[in-house]
Amino acid sequence: MSVDLDFPLLRFIRALTIAHHIPGRIRLKLTAPLGADLMAQAAEAKRFGQSLGAMPGIRSVSLNPLAKSCTIEYDARMIPASAWDGLLSGQDAPGSEILLQTLVNAAKA
Repeated sequence: MSVDLDFPLLRFIRALTIAHHIPGRIRLKLTAPLGADLMAQAAEAKRFGQSLGAMPGIRSVSLNPLAKSCTIEYDARMIPASAWDGLLSGQDAPGSEILLQTLVNAAKA
């Protein structure tokens, strides 16, 4: 994928895993331990949620900081289910490059 690997949002995304997924609804879990800079991690989680919420095809984003999880409801006709796997793993999958680029652009705005 053609995104700056040092971009904080990308590092945050790489620390997420899929906890549960059915087309149209996905729950992501932060697997990385909470670091010393908890405020920076919280800010990145908020930026991730806001960036997702601004994307076409995203219906809702719900962050749960205590559970270190995020539930996303999305239009499966606009965002293929495989795009989420590709986004989190860094592998090419249908829609993953567009999903990542849209997230990064929204975060930079």
